[in-house]
Amino acid sequence: MTAKITQKITPFLWFDSQAEEAANHYIAIFGGDSRILGITHYAASAPGETGTVMTVDFQLAGQRFTALNGGPQFTFTEAVSLAVSCADQEEIDRFWTGLGEGGEEGPCGWLKDKYGLSWQIVPAELPELLGSGAEKADRVMAAVMDMKKLDLKTLRDA
Repeated sequence: MTAKITQKITPFLWFDSQAEEAANHYIAIFGGDSRILGITHYAASAPGETGTVMTVDFQLAGQRFTALNGGPQFTFTEAVSLAVSCADQEEIDRFWTGLGEGGEEGPCGWLKDKYGLSWQIVPAELPELLGSGAEKADRVMAAVMDMKKLDLKTLRDA
């Protein structure tokens, strides 16, 4: 039997031992079309403790992810981040607060969550604002560089 491919590329996130906790945390923040799709457990022949959670397949806003409890060998870095495109300031504020809880704020709309995963919380219209001519783009970028959490009104007014 051949499995049906529903998404060609699935981000695979390596956690020490918090894969299920992290997936549930993200699902609570994103809501809507977000849910656990399946959980696998380590078998006796696998490197993890038999019976503990190995992977968690989950969906955030319709996008599929897999979280692995792989141990402490690897950790997240800013070299890879997940960008959240937000419709308005209310969404920016909600994602910034939810994902940033217990984490670390960074510059220019970036933050690390409590698991160390980097996120970019950005207004959906940012590319349009940056493509509005050289002078406008320069003012918008200067405003972005001065912020942590992005303020949509300030960016529009730049």
